[in-house]
Amino acid sequence: MEARAVARYAKISPQKAGLIMDEVRGKKVDEAVRLLSFSPKKGARLLKKLINSAVANAQANKEVDVDNLFIKRVYADQGPMMKRFRPRAMGRASRIRKRTSHLTVILSEA
Repeated sequence: MEARAVARYAKISPQKAGLIMDEVRGKKVDEAVRLLSFSPKKGARLLKKLINSAVANAQANKEVDVDNLFIKRVYADQGPMMKRFRPRAMGRASRIRKRTSHLTVILSEA
């Protein structure tokens, strides 16, 4: 039995989201949420919300024991980039790439 949740167009780069995801991959859900609660990173807040959503999906759709859920897969794919320009010296401009991510969490029962 698997439950999943996807957050699309999250305003965080996949690289930064991946740093937080590496910390919780393979852990039990309650342990992962506890760990994310005390992390100061923006990605921790987004990932915690996504894990709670996946747990709610598991409860709503199937007969699941929430205490046995663990994070089977968690990954961040790159979403579309917003391109902006910033003025630089001598009349030039440099490109600013504001990256977005598609975050996915898949929970499974142990």
